[in-house]
Amino acid sequence: MGGFEGHLYPGLCFFFCGLYNARLVSRALICNSVVQYPPCHPWNKGRWAWLQQIHCVGLLKILNACILVAQEFYNIPGQLVLISKIYHQRNFMYHKQWQHLTLYMSFFLNGCLDMVSQNLLSQRCAALEQGAQALGTFIYLPLMVSHMQDTEGVELQSHMLLTQAIFLLTLAVIAELWAPNEPLIWMMKAFFYMVTGSWLMQIGFMLYKPISGYKWMDDDKNDIEFTTTFFCWHVFFSAILMIWIYSFSFVWYRYIFVNAGTRMYPSCSLFFVYSRTSG
Repeated sequence: MGGFEGHLYPGLCFFFCGLYNARLVSRALICNSVVQYPPCHPWNKGRWAWLQQIHCVGLLKILNACILVAQEFYNIPGQLVLISKIYHQRNFMYHKQWQHLTLYMSFFLNGCLDMVSQNLLSQRCAALEQGAQALGTFIYLPLMVSHMQDTEGVELQSHMLLTQAIFLLTLAVIAELWAPNEPLIWMMKAFFYMVTGSWLMQIGFMLYKPISGYKWMDDDKNDIEFTTTFFCWHVFFSAILMIWIYSFSFVWYRYIFVNAGTRMYPSCSLFFVYSRTSG
């Protein structure tokens, strides 16, 4: 994830994934339903009705992975090789680029398994989706540790904080394998997804396009210390954003959705009332 775009685009992917999971867990808490299988609208039968029933989350992951891979190839000077053969030497080349591509391939695999589970199998396999998600985050953690080996100053401090957020995200995703419908785990997963995504975007601005117009100095202790303070602000921002998402979802599903569902989808509204009273 070298360069400004290499931090911005993956950060957006993580951040929007956190927003999506925050919406799911908010709906589950308000509607008193499971997180993995929220209530759906009854689809109308027709020639193109199957298009409405396609789950687009896996498809979006595949498209994002393809965009990230194309952006990585675009920024590589020359030909991408793994081992050089100059003067009878065997040196590993483009080690960071290969790490980026490894991470993007895990995103691509996660999207493919989501598409298979949600659209091709007769019954959705949540364990398959969660296993692919845990594999992707588990791969991300050692890659970030390797990224910090040749960094210093502000870049080292910012990536250490990012690794901390990824470690906590990995714990939440792995815990989800044993408790797939635990709202607290989904809440922590959504929170750390947003923290990781927002901070990854912030690293791109800090290192390559500082908003103030002044470059962050590695030999200035004030810049290094303020990096930690800035990370804490991102943690507060993600927590406030989750509260806002829950508040908006509460208004939507308790008042707007019920009134609209009564007029358009009576059966869906009855299911919503039943889910609130059961459990």
